Amino acid sequence: MISDILQDAAKRMGKSVEALRHEFTKIRTGRAHPSLLDQITVPYYGADTPLSQVANVATEDSRTLTVTPWEKTIVKAVEKAIMASDLGLNPSSNGNVIRIPLPPLTEERRRDLVKVVKQEAENGRVAIRNIRRDANSDIKDALKEKMISEDEARAAEDKIQKLTDQYIKEIEKHLEEKEADLMSI
Repeated sequence: MISDILQDAAKRMGKSVEALRHEFTKIRTGRAHPSLLDQITVPYYGADTPLSQVANVATEDSRTLTVTPWEKTIVKAVEKAIMASDLGLNPSSNGNVIRIPLPPLTEERRRDLVKVVKQEAENGRVAIRNIRRDANSDIKDALKEKMISEDEARAAEDKIQKLTDQYIKEIEKHLEEKEADLMSI
C-alpha cells in the first residue's frame, strides 16, 4: 500500500521534472538547436503537421538552422509557418533549403528569458508539491481506514518529503543550468 503510493508519487514527480526540461528546450538560448522548431506546424495536405514530419531540421553552425523539406512544393508553406511562429525568426530560402539565422540575444531579452525560466521552474515546484499533497492525502486516507498504523503513516510522510526535496533539488539544478546557458554570450 505505502510502497504503491511512494512509487506513484516518484513516477509523477519524475514526469513533472521531465516536462519542465521539455519546456526549457523550447526557450531559446543564443545557440541554434533543432528542438527550437518543435512546436511549429505546417499545413500539409489539409492538415497541420509538425515540421519534423515534413522536413529535416539540422544545425548548420552555432547560429544557423537549416530546414530541408522533403517535397519542393511545401517550401513556401514551411517558410510561412516559421515566420508566423512567435520565435521572431526570419527564414530565407534558396528554393530547396531554408536557412534560419538566429539573431544574437540582447541583454534585455536574456533577462526576460531568465524570468520566463524562473516562472517555469516555479510551476514545476508547485506541481511537485501538489503531488506530495496528493500522496500525503492517500496516506491519511489509509490511516483513517486503519489499513496502516500511525508509525507507518509518519514514516511514509517522511519518505514522501525526502522524495519531494530530491525532485525540487533536481528542478533547481536544471534552473541553474538554463540560467547560465541564457546569460552566456
